[in-house]
Amino acid sequence: MTRDPEAPLSEEDIAAAMDLPKVELHMHLEGAAPPAFIRGLAKEKNIDISGIFRPDGGYAYRDFEHFLSVYEAACTVLTGPEEFRRLVQAVLEQSAENGVVYTETFLSPDFCGGCDLGAWREYLAAMQEAAAEAEAQNGITLRGIVTCIRHFGPEQAKLAARCAAETAGDWIVGFGMGGAENAGEQKDFAWAFDAAREAGLKLTTHAGEWRGPEEVRAALQDLRVERVGHGVRAAEDPALVEEIAERGVTLECCPGSNVFLGVYDRLEDHPIDRLRKAGARVTVSTDDPPFFHTTMRREYRDLAQTFGWDADTLREVNQTALDAAFCDPDTRARIAKLLEA
Repeated sequence: MTRDPEAPLSEEDIAAAMDLPKVELHMHLEGAAPPAFIRGLAKEKNIDISGIFRPDGGYAYRDFEHFLSVYEAACTVLTGPEEFRRLVQAVLEQSAENGVVYTETFLSPDFCGGCDLGAWREYLAAMQEAAAEAEAQNGITLRGIVTCIRHFGPEQAKLAARCAAETAGDWIVGFGMGGAENAGEQKDFAWAFDAAREAGLKLTTHAGEWRGPEEVRAALQDLRVERVGHGVRAAEDPALVEEIAERGVTLECCPGSNVFLGVYDRLEDHPIDRLRKAGARVTVSTDDPPFFHTTMRREYRDLAQTFGWDADTLREVNQTALDAAFCDPDTRARIAKLLEA
């Protein structure tokens, strides 16, 4: 019997959606650090960052700009390759518990040796070691996307792009940009993106979270990216949505993040469902999960409850994510079998 698409999902339907194996494309490694992990490192190193935590132990911040400063403060205890090895272990354990079988994470050379290439290689080796251990233990596969930090400026972005280009391969598979969207313009970073493209890396950039659809258009025109981080403000321009659908550009949507930060007041107002119905390729991710009090299971639950996305719909979304993943064909085929199971 076919389910009435207008009828609310049952608890069994919602549980089935939440339990699916999942593909996540938009997660910042440092931003996924459990608060207890960061507090523990701070205690080990005798670094006082107590001001970035709430009384209940979570991260404390007022708005997006303050969030960025808290994020960077948390990163001050991540002082070497060993800390990043432990960070990868903690984050992947958390993701695996939520049914994630494949994830791509943003890695910032600025936080891994200050964009020094030699230091970056050491950090990268430690992170890859931890990822291999997590894959053997928990069956979760990790790949890295090097990101420059927009509010650090175009010249610093060139250094991050050099780190990305020099370590491009089966594990470092992409290049992107995060940070404050109101800092400069997408086109200011074209040199860094061109360098990464020439090294064979796939491209993504944050756009259309805080700025409107014109920012998404600039990302497509000026940086020629295959994916857009967030990109949800494109919904305000039907012609742009049509272009995104026709070009097969993938949007790395993070609904919980957008609502928590106030981009939208309620999940009901979020355009992910409208974008999908208009033919845009949408995916689901957590962004910085402990900062925004979310997990992949919670994202799936909320989408099921709010928009009636059942297991079949979320399987399609997962397949969209896997099709858009920057990994090599052999890895994609292996993950596809896990999704089918």
